[in-house]
Amino acid sequence: MSFNVAVDGPAGAGKSTVAKAAAKAAGLIYVDTGAMYRAIGLYILENGIDIRDEEKVSGALSGIQVSITYEEGVQKVLLNGKDVSGQIRTQEVGEAASVTSAYEAVRAKLLELQRSLAASSDVIMDGRDIGTNILPNADLKLYLAAAVSVRAKRRYDELIEKGEPAVLSEIEKEIEERDYRDSHREIAPLKRAEDAVLLDTSEMDIDKAVKTALAMIFERRVEVMARRK
Repeated sequence: MSFNVAVDGPAGAGKSTVAKAAAKAAGLIYVDTGAMYRAIGLYILENGIDIRDEEKVSGALSGIQVSITYEEGVQKVLLNGKDVSGQIRTQEVGEAASVTSAYEAVRAKLLELQRSLAASSDVIMDGRDIGTNILPNADLKLYLAAAVSVRAKRRYDELIEKGEPAVLSEIEKEIEERDYRDSHREIAPLKRAEDAVLLDTSEMDIDKAVKTALAMIFERRVEVMARRK
């Protein structure tokens, strides 16, 4: 049987960064579900479809094929066979993903792929509804959180480092709006699973957050392996 870790939390809490580092250290396969939704968001934008028109977005799904591959342990996201790992990381695509991921048809399209990956491999999967919906029976569930102001500053610094224009107040507003949208959507809203361990990264640097998560992962894996013997 595979060993699965579910990592949930709002945008900017450090889910992907922590999950990637923990996967490498613990020998797990990292599955970035957000990247899959971003790939769909990218397709919708590139094809001039209104992201808020659920009917048209749902109708376009038949022309979208999202898959992932791994090269030296690094996840590559393929959109209709093309590697779009770099293109999906823009703020615009992120917003499109946040809106379209609330649609039932979009979530259903990716659900089977995500669950099949977890069933066949030891994975650490991050997103918004991994512990509550995608992998409700995950061996360990972590919920990463951080204050809005902290998450906004992290995003601001990231954009500035890339040489992209950024206004901190606007980013903070966008994060607040995205939090509300993610937590109030009808389909699989963002929320902490009852059995998820809270990891607040507001006062943590990346190294400390990763070390804390790894300690939990190693402890739980020992427990799980002992129970399965």
